[in-house]
Order: sequence, then structure tokens, then C-alpha cells
Amino acid sequence: MNKNKRSAVTVLSIGVMAFALAGCMKEEGPAEKAGKEIDKTLSQAGQQIQKAGDKIQDAARDAQR
Repeated sequence: MNKNKRSAVTVLSIGVMAFALAGCMKEEGPAEKAGKEIDKTLSQAGQQIQKAGDKIQDAARDAQR
């Protein structure tokens, strides 16, 4: 009986974990989508600023020559 009880608890535990994981895998809401878009935009802006800074440094080096 002890072995059967342990098996039942194990099966029940696995079921609870599967249910909990299924609840975590929801579709993104509008706030998450907007946040990702903001992150993407800021990342692109940062790359453009980096490129501009590199061009300024190059121009400064060329002017010193």
C-alpha cells in the first residue's frame, strides 16, 4: 500500500507541475508586445548613435593628420 500511495503522490505532483507550466505559457499581452518594441527601437537607436560616434572619431583622426 505504501508503494501505491507513493505512486499516486508522484502522478499527482507531475499533474500539478504540468498544469502550472501550461498556465505560464500564455500569449503575450499588449504591454509585453509594446515593451519588446520599445526595447528593439532603443537598441536600434543605440547602434545608430554608436555608428555616429565612430564616424566622429574617424573625422577627428583625419583632421589631425
